[in-house]
Amino acid sequence: MNYQITPIRSDFLIKVRQAGIDDQNQPVVTTVAKGGEPCRDVLRRANVGEKLILASYCPFSKAGPYKEYGAVFVLANHANEHVNYDKFPLPTNSTNSTNSNNDYFGENFVIKAYDDKESIFDARLVTPANVEQTITEFFQQTQVDFIIVRFAAYGCYSLRLDRK
Repeated sequence: MNYQITPIRSDFLIKVRQAGIDDQNQPVVTTVAKGGEPCRDVLRRANVGEKLILASYCPFSKAGPYKEYGAVFVLANHANEHVNYDKFPLPTNSTNSTNSNNDYFGENFVIKAYDDKESIFDARLVTPANVEQTITEFFQQTQVDFIIVRFAAYGCYSLRLDRK
């Protein structure tokens, strides 16, 4: 594997949890999980009753036409959960409620490859069956600096992959 999941920025988590302001300097929305909301900070689905924050997040550092913000759910309180940043969180499609929160992604999602100027190099709609192959193909291109993954239906930000 030639990539690693980049954790959501710690300054963002502090800002949304303590000041209640997101990356667009607007107030966050606090809510209680109905169950199944994708929690970006722990790369799993929320459990019913967990306190969540919904906020706008930007994984980009440079100004330009491709700079995007995306809605994210994060836990309202810091959790000391182990998050594996070395493995893409593929769905287990388990019907067991204990394992189903590992199903961070659904059946389809979007991956976009960016160069070092943060311009889009390529993009594809993928499934769990072909995501690893697509990631490998993207990172085989020397122009690709990082990959952003978004949920297909709502377009929410899900994660960023950087070269190791």
